Amino acid sequence: MDTKADKGPPAKRNSKPYDGYHSSAIPAHDPELTETGPGTPTGEYMRRFWLPICMSAELTDTPHFLKIMNEELVAFRDKSGRVGVLHAHCCHRGASLEYGLIKERGIMCCYHGFVFDVDGQCLEVPFPTGQEAEGAAYAKTIFQGAYKAFERNGLVFAYMGPADEEPPFPEYEGDFTLMPGDELVPYSNHNACNWLQVQDNSSDQYHHIPLHTTAVVPGHQQGTTFGEAGAGAFLIRPDLQFFPVNEGRAMAWTSSRRVSKDRTYVRINQQMLPCVSFHSYLFEDASNKKHFSRAHMIRWTVPVDDVNSKMIGWRMFGPGIDTRNLIGPDKKHLIGYETIDFLEGQVGMRRPERFGKYKPEDFPPIPEDHRKRSCYKDAQYAPGDYEAIVSQRPIAVHALETPMKFDGGVFLFRKLLRDAVRGTNKAAAAQGFREWLKSVDGKPNVYCSGNVFDVSEGDTPEEEALRRRDLAKQCIAVITESEKLKGAERDRFVKEKLAGLERSFG
Repeated sequence: MDTKADKGPPAKRNSKPYDGYHSSAIPAHDPELTETGPGTPTGEYMRRFWLPICMSAELTDTPHFLKIMNEELVAFRDKSGRVGVLHAHCCHRGASLEYGLIKERGIMCCYHGFVFDVDGQCLEVPFPTGQEAEGAAYAKTIFQGAYKAFERNGLVFAYMGPADEEPPFPEYEGDFTLMPGDELVPYSNHNACNWLQVQDNSSDQYHHIPLHTTAVVPGHQQGTTFGEAGAGAFLIRPDLQFFPVNEGRAMAWTSSRRVSKDRTYVRINQQMLPCVSFHSYLFEDASNKKHFSRAHMIRWTVPVDDVNSKMIGWRMFGPGIDTRNLIGPDKKHLIGYETIDFLEGQVGMRRPERFGKYKPEDFPPIPEDHRKRSCYKDAQYAPGDYEAIVSQRPIAVHALETPMKFDGGVFLFRKLLRDAVRGTNKAAAAQGFREWLKSVDGKPNVYCSGNVFDVSEGDTPEEEALRRRDLAKQCIAVITESEKLKGAERDRFVKEKLAGLERSFG
């Protein structure tokens, strides 16, 4: 019998009080953008880029098993210091190379002794005595699946696409260190959800106040919120604007805040296809004028499989960016594998000092009556990015979202990605991206910057809103104008232009 119960409730949005029944059906996720296995549209696009896959610290005296974009891999550093990234299952009989023996050159499968070089070439097939020549000839015909890889500042990068389509490795701003004296400190944090909702969070700059400066239960604030770090500017709701840049290969966005009657803070972050983001200084209190203060964090959102992903990248340390020395050199140990120094609750492991990784004095004391409460309860008292992102379902369902004006960055980035994946925007397609990187010698500039202007408040709320937005738009125009300049020359150009822009606002 064809009944309503057989079909389930219709899928439509709630429109009446107590009308959950009519919106209880869950539509499918968006496979074009969320699925990244071999042969999928976004998976094939991502494979045409260099991506970080793990930390150098994970390469020890035994091979490291990992999954990236639904592929089971083994990464290792052989005894000559070369990095290999091979398909996990030996091409002979399928045993996992995670149990292999790392050799001076390559890795040996534990099952039958086949030895593979970092490029996948079989170096040795253990034929019986007297048949060594036959074994050597046979070895030349065998290749284990392999990807080109190298280490950089504590991260392991791999290129998983066709060898003849390999792009230049993008040395953003020349060597990633955007300020003199910067140091790159690597980290990697796992998220038990799809990669895209983690990436979406980068362009969602409106969540700072409800998520990072308050606690659901008063008295249970996170250990290091923006407010407690003295970053009072982040307590003000931002005016957000989003701009496609680099011919649609990236998006820059501005967060404009009035921090006093005489001072305006314009923060500029950037997301570059397919999955990298640049974040300006995280602890700005806007107490001092600044022009073109640079990136405090660079991160990639890398799919593990369709329902797991990792945030992996670098935090910047240096006097040029962290002028208040909030996170000094003695705190670098707070950044690493499954840890991050800013904002408790950004990773799945809450209060990591409980697990013996850090000294107790590195964290606020835990009240005696809370010592036995679960990490889950901690997360409920004061949720962070991890809880908000992962709780959107293993794969967020875009069809159920109710977008607001301040979500513009999320939807713009999805559009840029879709246009690139489909080839609708030739400049952002894999080939166009590769040609662009070659044209800039593999050293693209980035928009990321923090700017504190002595620009006074408008006479009316309407004038003030227009004033903030116009200032932010002109900041983007100035940085765009500097596109062909590099290094110190670009830095001087932008700072001079921003100083002139500040004067123009009287």
